Amino acid sequence: MHKVLQGENAVAISAISGMGGIGKTELAVQYAWEHLAQKTYPGGVVWLKAREDVATQIVLFARSLPMPQPHDDFELAEKVKFYWRNWQDAKTLVILDDVQNYGAIKPLLPVDPRFKILLTTRWRLQSPVQDFEIKVLSEEKAIELLRAIVFDGRIDQQIDEAKRICQWLGYLPLGLELVGRYLARKPDTSLATLWQRLQDKKLNAKALKDAVPEMPAILGVTAAFELSWDVLDELAQQLTALLSLFALAEIPWTLVEACLPEEDPEALEDRRDESLVSLHLLVRTGQGTYQLHQLLREFFAAKRAEMAVDEEMKQAFCRVMSAVADQMPINPTRSQIEQFAPVIPHLKEVADTLHPWLTDADVIKPSTRIAQFYEGQAAYAEALPWYQHSLEIAETRLGAEHPHVATSLNNLAGLYQSQGRYSEAEPLYLRALAIYEQQLGADHPDVATSLNNLAGLYESQGRTSEAEPLFLRALAIREQQLGADHPDVATSLNNLTLLYKSQGRTSEAEPLYLRALAILVEKLGDNHPNTQTGRQNFRFLLQQVIQAGQTAQLSEHPLTQKLIQQLQMQNQE
Repeated sequence: MHKVLQGENAVAISAISGMGGIGKTELAVQYAWEHLAQKTYPGGVVWLKAREDVATQIVLFARSLPMPQPHDDFELAEKVKFYWRNWQDAKTLVILDDVQNYGAIKPLLPVDPRFKILLTTRWRLQSPVQDFEIKVLSEEKAIELLRAIVFDGRIDQQIDEAKRICQWLGYLPLGLELVGRYLARKPDTSLATLWQRLQDKKLNAKALKDAVPEMPAILGVTAAFELSWDVLDELAQQLTALLSLFALAEIPWTLVEACLPEEDPEALEDRRDESLVSLHLLVRTGQGTYQLHQLLREFFAAKRAEMAVDEEMKQAFCRVMSAVADQMPINPTRSQIEQFAPVIPHLKEVADTLHPWLTDADVIKPSTRIAQFYEGQAAYAEALPWYQHSLEIAETRLGAEHPHVATSLNNLAGLYQSQGRYSEAEPLYLRALAIYEQQLGADHPDVATSLNNLAGLYESQGRTSEAEPLFLRALAIREQQLGADHPDVATSLNNLTLLYKSQGRTSEAEPLYLRALAILVEKLGDNHPNTQTGRQNFRFLLQQVIQAGQTAQLSEHPLTQKLIQQLQMQNQE
């Protein structure tokens, strides 16, 4: 910035930009004092408050200087130009603090190379203004700032709490200084106590509201943010309110548009780009992704709570996220993991905080999909709390005997089974089965699913005599309720064939394999993953029979004989 300001060829106009509370004014103050002392600007430093009448400030300041004075009948704008023309022939720095409308002040700026102009602004200005955006501090510098204000060693003695507070403040300098000076005034207040007060009262906490005379800033965090809020139109304000519902993570813009289907997408883009991003209220983090600062999210959430559309907005957000959850596969591929990973933090926000606004039908969906997302990657430790959350929320909201409770029990039991925790899985499966039978009837397809799950557990434990009747009952229910050629019937057939295969009951397994394959090919297609898996399982069975020299036990079915020939040729090769 200093190098740009020292250019000799033309008037250098630079702008320190950033969100409210980031330290723009303080940086300009420090720069001015340092270079005034170094006599970098022998013509002096002119400090102007851009929120006040700039022309009047220039005239009042220039009248106090030993320089020619304009005629009294000059218009105010003419007097400003006169003073700039007759300024001493020396390099001069002109600072305009907190510029809101660059177009309004531009005619009042000097147009002579001896003047160097520095603006501070919340807006991101375009060329020819050279923009220097200030970012939040690093954790290291945030801690250093607190140490510079709180001298008694509390910061290092309670360093974990200090880091947690810095993170919650989003490393915003104004928030850090307010908190630091609050601690300095209260030597008996621990950082743990301060943390709790911040969590209880958020931006209304006393530590974030009271600026002190020694501070360069005169506003608390909320008051500083209010200045930006006041310039937003109604649509932009509603947009910020919606954004505050998302988690503190990158937000895919497609989700925002889905929550506001009645708004014109281009109008939303305009508010995003020309208001929120330009005012540093929203940060673009990548292609089609944006993020709020932690404290701005808190501020916008408080504003949303005052809006008449708060409830409606929460419901719309939950509907959109439930629809996204519907699209998530139970066993995601690598590309699907990459596709849905950005959605996971926002699903967690719905499951954790916004579940009261989910419908009964959707109440377990976000937590279940999150768990399945992790379980599909074998991340069992990450999946477990979300399956438990699903069960807890279903029982609390819907009652202990609701089918959603049974679904949650089945999911949790399945996770335990994957980990070999059979003794923990069995009572959950049994309870789920009892709920389904009681609430849905003994012949409901969900009962069949539950029977399959329990049978699969018994099979994993070698309890095949207990597993077989359950598999058979599940098959009978699906044939009766779904039809003999439904893909779920094929699933039941495959479950039985695997059981028979493990028992060496080849002649009983083969016809079930053939029937299952015929259903899958007809209903799902020859190239569907389930069809390919079924065919591969059949090949494993045949390979086992060939190796045992028991092919005589198999039928003369054309597909069986064809696969046997293929496998025998492969074995010879």
